[in-house]
Amino acid sequence: MQARVVAAADTERRRLERDLHDGAQQRLVSLSLQLALLSRQLTPDSESKRMLDAGRAELAASLTELRELARGLHPAVLTSRGLPTALESLACRAPVPVQLTVDVERRLPAPVEIAAYYLVSEALTNVAKYAGATTAAVNVTRHRRRVVVEVIDDGVGGADAAGGSGLRGLADRVQALRGHVQVMSPPGGGTRVRAEIPCAAVTARAPDSLADRS
Repeated sequence: MQARVVAAADTERRRLERDLHDGAQQRLVSLSLQLALLSRQLTPDSESKRMLDAGRAELAASLTELRELARGLHPAVLTSRGLPTALESLACRAPVPVQLTVDVERRLPAPVEIAAYYLVSEALTNVAKYAGATTAAVNVTRHRRRVVVEVIDDGVGGADAAGGSGLRGLADRVQALRGHVQVMSPPGGGTRVRAEIPCAAVTARAPDSLADRS
């Protein structure tokens, strides 16, 4: 039952992503092109042109935020290029150096890849917000029929696994796949988030994402 709920949520997330891409995002792109054409017809250094260009800049910022929102709903790079590339993207954006090791020979089932991706994403977000860490490590390995995901930092430790909704929600997702999540965070000893996710019984693959087609 839990697995069906998670699958339904992922399907709805992809539907929202498609709606954003095909609806609001495309209209904003069209409006941006129209404003660019109008800007060329105005006198350089005129007040009207300055106001219009300022509006175009705000529109461009809004379009960027919308694209990031669409990617956040369902990361396109995960669907199109797989977990190693998606995690590399997360590691590159992290505020501290991240040592990334992904030892997975082939594509994993979509629910497993999604759970692993969001687990790493949430854990690295927590590193940035709370850990006071200088380095982090992400390790993803496959042991027979299980995928093991670990995120380790050298921060202050003392994290409370029950204190935040982010990791609790991810633990629920992993548990729906018959896996489990452990958070080990002794005060002063850094934090280790470890998930084990079985993948033998999960075979469904996700459809392609549209978030990067604009």
